[in-house]
Amino acid sequence: MNAVATFPGRPPRRRTTAPEPELSQRVALVSGANRGLGLEITRQLANLGVTVLLGARRPGAGEKAARLLRRDGGTVIAVPLDVTSGDEVQALARRIEQEYGRLDILVNNAGAYFDIDDQASSVSIDIVRQALETNLLGAWQLSEAMLPLMQRHGYGRIVNVSSGCGAMDSEGASCPAYRVSKAALNSHTRMLAMELQGSGILVNAVCPGWVATDMGGHGGRPIAEGAAGIVWAATLPSRPGVTGGFFRDRQRIDW
Repeated sequence: MNAVATFPGRPPRRRTTAPEPELSQRVALVSGANRGLGLEITRQLANLGVTVLLGARRPGAGEKAARLLRRDGGTVIAVPLDVTSGDEVQALARRIEQEYGRLDILVNNAGAYFDIDDQASSVSIDIVRQALETNLLGAWQLSEAMLPLMQRHGYGRIVNVSSGCGAMDSEGASCPAYRVSKAALNSHTRMLAMELQGSGILVNAVCPGWVATDMGGHGGRPIAEGAAGIVWAATLPSRPGVTGGFFRDRQRIDW
């Protein structure tokens, strides 16, 4: 596996990076984390000793999920987070700055609109807009808001939860809104990784595979298996600095 993804164009700017903080010192934010894949990602990070902010659109559901995970001894704090709300995203960034002064890990997990019964020629454009708003723009604006909290310490991990169906050579005509939103998220991953090369902040996309969640449906593999690859990307060591990649089960896959 290549240590660092290569990109065309001008060479990356090199910046001074900071030592890796201990796991017990790291603060993570997981969006869409009150159930399914996000809940399991939060569980696994908390089990490693990371302080995890559990982002959820509905505060009550978020607090219920956080209480469940705290029973296992992890440090999990529910925070209100609708990734489509710029005001809510900015408010959370200010809160994290005031209460923690840093953010080490961001997992852009919030996703929706798996429109399996739609076709590109007939899907409602409103569904396409909503898929892009959540799956692409939500991750985009959340990353932008949280980046300064990583840059001040020269350390960070951003993981965009994507899908193999968002690869450019993926076959199939179903899920057009979802496919396009994930393909765009993949493109954003590559651009952000290129911009941040040498900064100590690694940016990668991970496909968890087909997992048995409310969105994925029955028949998928255990959620813990899908979450493990995301947690791996969220805790990558600084050397080698793996960035700008697309992975499934810790293996690089095609865009």
